[in-house]
Amino acid sequence: MTDADPRFIDTNVLVYANWPGSTHHARAVALLRQVEAVGAPLWISGQVLREYLAVVTRAQGQLSALPMSVAIERVWYFARRFWLAEDGPQVRAQRLNLLANYAIAGKQVHDANLVATMLANAITRLLTFNVANFTRFGDIITIESGPAP
Repeated sequence: MTDADPRFIDTNVLVYANWPGSTHHARAVALLRQVEAVGAPLWISGQVLREYLAVVTRAQGQLSALPMSVAIERVWYFARRFWLAEDGPQVRAQRLNLLANYAIAGKQVHDANLVATMLANAITRLLTFNVANFTRFGDIITIESGPAP
C-alpha cells in the first residue's frame, strides 16, 4: 500500500467538506487535501451522489438545507472532479458476496454496496467519518478518517 493508492470518498466526507457550518468541515477538507497532495485518485459513485443530494437538501439541526439547484450544481462539479465508479455486474457480484459472508442486514446493505463498488474498482482505501459502519470490512479495506479535530 502506498500514499498514492486510490481512495473512495464516503458520502459524509463529501457532505462535511462542502458544508462550512458542519463541525467536521475543517477535518473533511484537510483529509481531502492530504490525499490530493500525494496525487492519489479520489473516487465516488452514483450512490454517493444520491446520498449527498438526500442529505444536503434537508435541514440538519442548525444547518440549513441547500436549494436543490445548488445541490445539483455541486453534484455536476463532483462528477467532473472525482473518478466516478458505476454500479454494474461486477459491483452486484461483489455486493452479493459481501452480503453472504458478513453479518449485514437492513441499512447496512448501503455500506456493503460502497465496499462492493470499491472492490470492483480495485480500491481498498475508504475515506469516512463513519468508521463504525465499516469496521466489519477491516480485513479487506483500510479505513481512513483524517486528522483529529
